This record gives sequence, C-alpha cells and structure tokens, in this order.
Amino acid sequence: MGDLSSIRAPRGTDLNARQWSTEAPLRMLLNNLDAEVAERPEELVVYGGSGKAARNHEALRAIVAALLELGPDETLLVQSGKPVGVFTTHEGAPRVLIANSLLVPKWATWDEFRRLEAEGLTMFGQMTAGSWIYIGSQGILQGTYQTFAAAGEKHFGSPDLRGRTILTAGLGGMGGAQPLAGTMAGAAILCVEVDPTRIERRLETRYLDEAADSLDDALERVRAAAAERRPLSVGLLGNAADVVPELVARGEEFDLITDQTAAHDPLNGYVPRGYSVEEA
Repeated sequence: MGDLSSIRAPRGTDLNARQWSTEAPLRMLLNNLDAEVAERPEELVVYGGSGKAARNHEALRAIVAALLELGPDETLLVQSGKPVGVFTTHEGAPRVLIANSLLVPKWATWDEFRRLEAEGLTMFGQMTAGSWIYIGSQGILQGTYQTFAAAGEKHFGSPDLRGRTILTAGLGGMGGAQPLAGTMAGAAILCVEVDPTRIERRLETRYLDEAADSLDDALERVRAAAAERRPLSVGLLGNAADVVPELVARGEEFDLITDQTAAHDPLNGYVPRGYSVEEA
C-alpha cells in the first residue's frame, strides 16, 4: 500500500485494514482511483471534469494511513478530501464521516471556491467521487436508458427507438453511458468527444461500438444502421462546438439531441473551439 502513484484497489478476502468495517471504505476510496475506474487517476480526478476522491496526494496517503489503523470503535472525519481527525465513538457509529465542498452561502461562488482550491483548502467532490462510491458509467446507465425510452414514448409514441437517431456529445465518466443506453433503447447514436482517450476507453469497455474516422464516415454508419433498424453507437473525435454547427449547415437531422459534457464546470469541463485538449 506504499506506492499510491498507480492505484489498483485491493481484491479478494485478505484484510489490509484492522477489520472489514474499515477495509470497506479503504477499498471504496482506492476503487474510485483505480486506473480502470477513474478518468484521471494521476490527478486524483474520478469523473465530472474535476471531481476528486482526495484533495492531493499527501491527503490521500494520510487518509489511507488512517484507515489502515482505524479501530472498530473509532471514526475518521474527512473534510473536502483531507483527514482532519479521528475520534473515539462506538462500534455502531460510522467509521468515516465525509463533508465535501461546503461553503457559507454568501461565499458560495466559483471565484471563491477556485481561490480556496488553489490554496489547497478545498476540493470539488462531485456526487460520488469525494464520497468514495463511484461505480463508473454503469451508475447512470439505467437512468440514461430510461430517459431515452421516455423521450421516445413522449415524442414518437414508443420507447423503442429502432430506426431513430440520436446526436450527443461527451464520453466521459457520465456521458460514456449514452452510447450503450442509446443502443439498449434500439437507436443509432452518434457521440462526439474531444478527448481521444475517452473514445478509446469506451471502446475497451464496449460501451461504444465503433469509432469513425471522419464526420462523413460517422454519418454514413449511423444512417445505415437507422435504415436497417439496427442499434449502433459511433464515436467521433471532434469538438461539439465545431461538429454541431457543421451538421446544421449541412441540414442533417436527428430524432433526439442531447449533451452530456461537463456543463457544471466551464473551466475544466469544456474545450473552446480551436483548442486541443492539451492546450485547453
């Protein structure tokens, strides 16, 4: 457990902590940061643009050290990704209490949050990154599928989207559920993603069926699948800010259009037109 630069969550029945009640949160934390799960584990970013499991690497090591030694009647308090205390409680109490990104409403602004974040005083925990319960894109797969099916029922009279097309953007931790959810509903779905590593990951996990070499190639694949009423998901490397206007200019139409890029985080979640991921 010494090297936390490349994390793989413990498996099996061997204990690392003193008891299973503390082994569980230890594994939850490390699973969030496992390279098979996290979007950018080297930066402790799990998903959602900047959603982190720990404030920094020093805090991560301190959390792990505390969990390894935590007793069956003790509780670890974690404040925005940093351990701040261990208290004697009782065996029926929680072993870990976590609070993330809390600011008094008067100062609950992005500017103030970014200032505190830059000083190492807080972190953005998202919903399940900082609470150590992220389970990957599968966590919203059902909800995304049901949303597509409900849209089909409302607008086309059937939840069956065979023969229908979907255009979307974003193949990150959350957006990555869309290609599989779309094909589960029967649709042919075009997924635009600016980061090539995101496309590669969705192909590896088989959430995404294929990757196209160009917009023309992507459209040909999607249109052919829809004509055959065949579910298919196609990834296209590109910026939605470029691709969507081009589709409009061409007069291309889709039955459903969505977006699941990180709208909550303009600083880390978006890549401006004309910029690469690295430049942004």
